[in-house]
Amino acid sequence: MLSNSVSRFRLVAILEGLSFPALLIFGSLLSRISDIDFLMMPLGMIHGVLFVAYILLALDMRTKLGWDGKKTAVALLWAIPPAGTFFFKAKIKDELDAAEQAETAAASAA
Repeated sequence: MLSNSVSRFRLVAILEGLSFPALLIFGSLLSRISDIDFLMMPLGMIHGVLFVAYILLALDMRTKLGWDGKKTAVALLWAIPPAGTFFFKAKIKDELDAAEQAETAAASAA
């Protein structure tokens, strides 16, 4: 699944989209309503790493797919709201499918 850059972008978009709500729910909420506060630091670190990975992969997609500045800005902005990357990934699904097929075909031909 991680054989090309498009599939890596998709996977990180999913994981990043899940990590922020998990951080909000399990980290922040549980630490306020119970004595469970040990989840904040690991969840925060995981979310931070995934957020940076999503930004870097979105910038990589810009060069590989020829995104203009507006589309790149939209991709980066959708990383801010909880689960926002799901909406952006769904919006460009057809473009990602075509790019993934092209990368797979190019890898098979080589």
